Amino acid sequence: MCALTIDELLLASRANLKRVSASELDGEVAAGALVVDTRPVDQRERDGALPGAVVIDRNVLEWRLDPSSAHRLPMARDYDRRIVVVCNEGYSSSLAADTLQRLGLLRATDLIGGFQAWAAWRQEAG
Repeated sequence: MCALTIDELLLASRANLKRVSASELDGEVAAGALVVDTRPVDQRERDGALPGAVVIDRNVLEWRLDPSSAHRLPMARDYDRRIVVVCNEGYSSSLAADTLQRLGLLRATDLIGGFQAWAAWRQEAG
């Protein structure tokens, strides 16, 4: 097996994603997307919540969203559900969204720039 650098892994993960920009997030929600905030509690306490997002710790994300999992959340019943994963800056969310796609959640993606990009966009939008 040939080892990848994290940058190579990130590029490979993003190749399969139709990533969402901060300005597109409200439209995704309006269309029925499930927004999942995977930031650790200390980041959420420091920077605030992402309105409308479901908080799922990164270490249990796949079990909570896989429709075949006995540990899934009630809203994770459909493989066709649009899921937008949000982390702090948009790196770990890309890896997570790629993993969700490998589980069959082919419409999973992530937020470009993560929560920090969304917060900056909200501030600019006023």
